[in-house]
Amino acid sequence: MSRILIVFSLLLVGAALAACSPALAQAEIPQDSIEAISPTATPLSDSAQNTQACDDPFDGATPAFNTSHWSTDFCQHSIDYNEIFSGGPPPDGIPPIDAPRFEEIASADSWLENREPVIALILNGEARAYPLQIMTWHEIVNDEIAGLPVTVTFCPLCNTALVFERPEIDGEILTFGTSGNLRNSDLVMYDRQTQSWWQQFSGEAIVGELTGSRLTPIPATIIAWEDFKAAYPQGQILSQDTGFSRSYGQNPYVGYDNVSAYPFLFTGEVDDQLRPMERVVGIWLESGEAVAYPYLRIREELVINDKLGELPLVVFWKAGTASALDTATIAEGNDIGSTGVFNAELEGELLAFSANADGTFTDGNTNSTWDIFGQAIDGPHSGKSLQAISHHDTFWFAWAAFVPGETLRSLEN
Repeated sequence: MSRILIVFSLLLVGAALAACSPALAQAEIPQDSIEAISPTATPLSDSAQNTQACDDPFDGATPAFNTSHWSTDFCQHSIDYNEIFSGGPPPDGIPPIDAPRFEEIASADSWLENREPVIALILNGEARAYPLQIMTWHEIVNDEIAGLPVTVTFCPLCNTALVFERPEIDGEILTFGTSGNLRNSDLVMYDRQTQSWWQQFSGEAIVGELTGSRLTPIPATIIAWEDFKAAYPQGQILSQDTGFSRSYGQNPYVGYDNVSAYPFLFTGEVDDQLRPMERVVGIWLESGEAVAYPYLRIREELVINDKLGELPLVVFWKAGTASALDTATIAEGNDIGSTGVFNAELEGELLAFSANADGTFTDGNTNSTWDIFGQAIDGPHSGKSLQAISHHDTFWFAWAAFVPGETLRSLEN
């Protein structure tokens, strides 16, 4: 419990520091084999904008969050308000990065250690890395890559790194901030244009006029800095020059991912198939079909060939990535490894994969060698890429809360 109190105190310190920082601006996918995404923001449909009046959206109850900061239409909501709690900081008290700066591999190599985790985003030939040593302190980066507006997000309390396309509404591209609130211990974001609230885990608007809308996910993965720079030597790295003073490289959530710990501000029931803080890789399709694989299984098998509905998929695991939520210095965190999730079908052929001792993978069809990014680096398929699938690298309690049901595929089942 003392560690949780430390985390809470540090969040409040971060909020105080943010108040002393310059004011934030209030407005301002995959692999190459995937069909190119148009470099423009996608408009949200008019039907996503709801209008409904109500006398008291909280039915006489006092919500566990502050409403005084907001012009949000609280009459519109898809969840019970008793599921939302204040995490401590005010809106943007954990400040998003709205004008990200990037640097080259050689420069970033002076302050990033090989095992440090970064969010790797590859889109239409461009590659960017967002170090968790920065994301832990900011949680959201409003960016544009290959001409596409995106928001790169990381919720430390759920260990979810997710990237979404930033859509357009009424001629404006949405920008996202941190609401200071949590639901199922997961980041609740808000957009500055309508002040609707969005669940980071699902990309769904849960409060406000855009309630029911969903953001389009873009595949991304947490990977070791060493692996990113080897695969993408021309890649760009989010700079520590953020305009804010933070202890980049230090972990404000020391010991949080202890498998015997309990999640912060989580009040829901925990599915007892796994301990709450055990890591899983979850795939959640737009159709609603979902599956989760425990890290314990993935680390033992190294590669999983499976099928979700009609989608043939493969999950890769590679050692060498530090946990961002373990030790005080992120680079010294426990080796939890990294994962990649891909469509196992290439050019109409279903590939079956096995793992190699050096962290690469081989398909039994052609004996081509593949890396953790789903790129063929040797053999007949050399130069080709598997289609990346958006996935959740997260804690079991969060997955089970947002995707309840029989989704777990452990060694036993």
